[in-house]
Amino acid sequence: MNAVELLEPTKLWRASEVLTQPSPVPAAPGVYGWYFEQAPDPRLPRNQLLYVGMAPRRMTVRASKQNLRSRVRYHYRGNAEGSTLRLTLGCLLGLELRRVGSGKRLTFGLVGERELTAWMAEYARVCWMQHDEPWAAESELIAQLDLPLNLDQNRHHTFYPYLRNLRSSARARARSLPVGS
Repeated sequence: MNAVELLEPTKLWRASEVLTQPSPVPAAPGVYGWYFEQAPDPRLPRNQLLYVGMAPRRMTVRASKQNLRSRVRYHYRGNAEGSTLRLTLGCLLGLELRRVGSGKRLTFGLVGERELTAWMAEYARVCWMQHDEPWAAESELIAQLDLPLNLDQNRHHTFYPYLRNLRSSARARARSLPVGS
């Protein structure tokens, strides 16, 4: 697989560019990659591909309506419940995960999610490549590259135990706290 668009991107896109109308991100299946001008953890490098994701997810029961545009835009402005990238970044940045709404959803609350959105707008950059089978491309990339922020299919990475434990501890703490907003 040729992943030059992710490994040597001609452009890394900021939130302000991705969130415009019309968006430069195609409404197509593919894989996206995240770079950070400031690493979310001091042990991680800056300006290097740290995470890949895909859209849509391979679904056997129903077709997914996700595409590169909807997924990338969600990561920039959504919440930790719907974005494993946001969950990971928020935990690494020390934001407090909380139960919200009915108490089943876990996010960083209104204030924390706003802080994370602002941090991502300042430091996160994204690129993408269209691919008809993004689940296959993502698996291949995770197997071949050094992607410390990916957990799924990435147990071999040295950062995996730390990140898994950090996220697990944040979830456990959130479940012990009262429902917030």
